[in-house]
Amino acid sequence: MPDTPDIPARPARKLDTARQRQARVAGWVLMGLAVLVALVFARDSAGMAVFRLSRPNDPLALPDLVVAAAPYNYFAAALLAFLGARQFMRGGMRWTSLSLGLGLFIAVTAFLVWATAGKAFSLTGMLQATVVRAVPIALGGLAGVLSERVAVVNIAIEGMLLAGAFTGALIGSLLGGWGGLAAAVAMGGVFGFILAALVVTYRVDQIIAGVVINLFVLGVTSYVSSQVYQEYRFLNNAPVFAPVKIPLLGDLPVIGPVLFNQNLFVYGAMVMVAVATYYLFHTRYGLRARAVGEHPRAADTLGINVYRTRYINVTIAGMVAGFGGAWFTLGSVGRFDENMTGGRGYIGLAAMIFGRWHPVGALAAALVFGFADSLQQKLALLQTPIPSEFLAMAPYIATIVLVAGLIGRARPPAADGQPYIKE
Repeated sequence: MPDTPDIPARPARKLDTARQRQARVAGWVLMGLAVLVALVFARDSAGMAVFRLSRPNDPLALPDLVVAAAPYNYFAAALLAFLGARQFMRGGMRWTSLSLGLGLFIAVTAFLVWATAGKAFSLTGMLQATVVRAVPIALGGLAGVLSERVAVVNIAIEGMLLAGAFTGALIGSLLGGWGGLAAAVAMGGVFGFILAALVVTYRVDQIIAGVVINLFVLGVTSYVSSQVYQEYRFLNNAPVFAPVKIPLLGDLPVIGPVLFNQNLFVYGAMVMVAVATYYLFHTRYGLRARAVGEHPRAADTLGINVYRTRYINVTIAGMVAGFGGAWFTLGSVGRFDENMTGGRGYIGLAAMIFGRWHPVGALAAALVFGFADSLQQKLALLQTPIPSEFLAMAPYIATIVLVAGLIGRARPPAADGQPYIKE
């Protein structure tokens, strides 16, 4: 028999070393949170923290949630210390992401209890604001998923959101809310098509193409906002879509106001996430799109038109981003302000990465960012001793933490960012 060639051994030791390193980092983070909660939050907590679960007009009212601030925070510190100690054990490596996520949740609740000690706080109102503020981030993340699943890095999401917001305000002021919404979606699709043309047909560097679109949209909208809207104010006075309450479901305690008494954009984001999930993972067209993102040459060999697939997905991604951009004007304030998206497109990309390039995962990550955004708004009302500038940093700090990989690593599509040249 011929000699069997040596098969290289699987680098298990390297994998174990990487896991041990990640587990130790998570352990130190959890221990640090335990010390912070014990020495700052628990020692400085006095009285009871009251969280209102119902509003005055709710047909089904729940009693307030009352928590003894200091005992709860000492318990939270002990639990964080236990989770941290577990990460230093070999068995804790399997649960690093879960332990760190649970620890961050416990730390956030301890912070809320500390901030609300001796006061009352509407928890339902904050959760409702969380869902609303998560909408543009979720739609930006979904646009990123649709693009990167076909291996096109979409840095231009910020510009597409801004273009949708601008177009929604302009056309909405002239033709009404529905006309503005349709125009915003169409404008997002136009920039999606432009991005596809640049990176697919002309093979421009995908990062550079996205940055160019962002700068172009920011420059044009800033000029019109400062020069034109100042004189012709009627062009920047669009109607706002009112919340629509779903019968019966909207009357449920807590989840009714949070999920079933929202405006068109919240419902639209939920529907789009569901449709995108079904399209990507339960249809043959979604399978083709994922094949293009993983191995475009093999997909081309099987008869899949790689160029057309990328054009279609990136254009649809632009339309989703345009819909998300309309939230800023038609779903919120009814007017356009310079650079009003405030980096939500980039946070949407972070949500896409944290969500592991999955629509539902991007939505879940967007809710985390939305919670951080609404938290700094609500805590300002409680007059916490933390400066407002630090509270305003909360969404971006959450972005850094998640993108840094502390919650776990994610693998992008294999061909992500690589141009395809047909032979």
